[in-house]
Amino acid sequence: MDLSRRMLGIGLAAMSADTHRVPLVQATAEALPFANGSFDVACSSFGAVPFVADSARVMAEVARILRPGGRWVFAVNHPMRWMFLDDPGPDGLIVQIPYFDRTPYTEVDDAGAITYVEHHRTVGDRVREIRAAGLVLEDIIEPEWPDGFDQVWGQWSPFRGQYFPGTAIFCCRKP
Repeated sequence: MDLSRRMLGIGLAAMSADTHRVPLVQATAEALPFANGSFDVACSSFGAVPFVADSARVMAEVARILRPGGRWVFAVNHPMRWMFLDDPGPDGLIVQIPYFDRTPYTEVDDAGAITYVEHHRTVGDRVREIRAAGLVLEDIIEPEWPDGFDQVWGQWSPFRGQYFPGTAIFCCRKP
């Protein structure tokens, strides 16, 4: 599922050589086009959760479409990562932004039109969203930088990765 028709097209192209096709749906995460209790599992890997202003609504929608006992797992940039600049070196370890500043991060094009928006939430914000949706938080996984991985990956590096996690994975269940 994706809001972007272009991304769905990329998904279709990626499946073109595969005999097992997955149905793709264009929709927004705040209004999932599925019946109540339709799924046993829902997953978002760096998807919709940080890109919508009302991520609590996403949690409620996922809870609605899950069957009892269903699992909801989502990965986001670790909330503490917001305090630091996107720099894999020593400057990327200097706190620049207050952790509690929930001002959305935006990028604009040459004409000044917003082309990218990402919303920061604290760990506590995420836990409250999950609980308010009636879900049970079973775990928060904070992956450590892998031993032996010495390449810089985006704003991450072995140097920076030894100090704090870049990812938070929230594992939830519908009772």
